[in-house]
Amino acid sequence: TTRRSGTSIRGEFANRGGNKRLKSSLYNSAFAALQHPPSRAYYDRKISEGKRHKQAIIALARRRLDTLYAMLRDGTLYQDPAAPIATEHSLAA
Repeated sequence: TTRRSGTSIRGEFANRGGNKRLKSSLYNSAFAALQHPPSRAYYDRKISEGKRHKQAIIALARRRLDTLYAMLRDGTLYQDPAAPIATEHSLAA
C-alpha cells in the first residue's frame, strides 16, 4: 500500500487489512514448504531477484494460495511438479 498525504509519497507498506489468522497460516505453511524442492527453487529465485527473506516467503505463500484457488475452481487435485506423471501404463505395471 502506498501512503500519501497531498503530494508527498511515504513509500510502500504492508497491507494490514484482511484475516490475520489466515495470513499467518499461509505464511507458516509457506515457511514449512521450503523443504519441498519446487517451493525452495521459487524462494531462491525470489531471493536472487533481490527480495528479502520475509518478502520471498510472502510471495511463496501467495503462489501457494493461487494454486489452491485454481484447484478449488477447477475441481482438480494437486499434481506435484517434482513427481513423475502417472500414466495408464505405469499404473498397470
